[in-house]
Amino acid sequence: MPEPFESYLDHVFQDRALCEQALTHRSLGIPHNERLEFLGDAVLGWAVAEGLYRRFGEWDEGRLTRARAALVSQSVLAELATEIGLEGALRVGAGALSGPAARQRALASALEAVIGAIACEAGPEAARVAVEQLLAHRWSAAGRQADRKDPKTRLQELLQGSGLPPPGYVLQSATGPGHHRLFTVRCEVPARELAEQGQGSSMRLAEQAAAAALLARIGHD
Repeated sequence: MPEPFESYLDHVFQDRALCEQALTHRSLGIPHNERLEFLGDAVLGWAVAEGLYRRFGEWDEGRLTRARAALVSQSVLAELATEIGLEGALRVGAGALSGPAARQRALASALEAVIGAIACEAGPEAARVAVEQLLAHRWSAAGRQADRKDPKTRLQELLQGSGLPPPGYVLQSATGPGHHRLFTVRCEVPARELAEQGQGSSMRLAEQAAAAALLARIGHD
């Protein structure tokens, strides 16, 4: 029986085993969805880039790049996965989604894996159509997202405006296999005795998450 999320993506899997693999977190063992996630990440990036290029002919490369980064961010992908009901179909081991960061990462990864699985089964055009469906209500907001400065820049400018030095970023941990690392970074503002942590699949993303958490704490999110 098709999963509810398949109707949102305009694709019903014929190969149910492939669909199941795309929904399987590595905590359940092999076959899990990491290889499909790898493929889906690339397909998603191309489909979003193509969609932006086609819609916004007046944008320069910088604005297109910022909009793409915003639309394929882990937080946005997790939100989209929740919206289409992917979380209810996710196959995970006990305790694998023990915290908000782990849940967000698993949802984003599963959505990328599903897109990769669509490309495997029906080709890149079917995957592009799925991405079009997925982002149908978000394309129009892409311009605002492209123009919004990232959390690290906003935090630094806020501190500079108060006559304070820039924040410091300290790596707390890096866990997981080499191709699927999870970084935890601490953002510190000693002059204000403030600090918050963030996580991401790269140092850059973890720093951005930490800066965003600190901005939210001081009421400038």
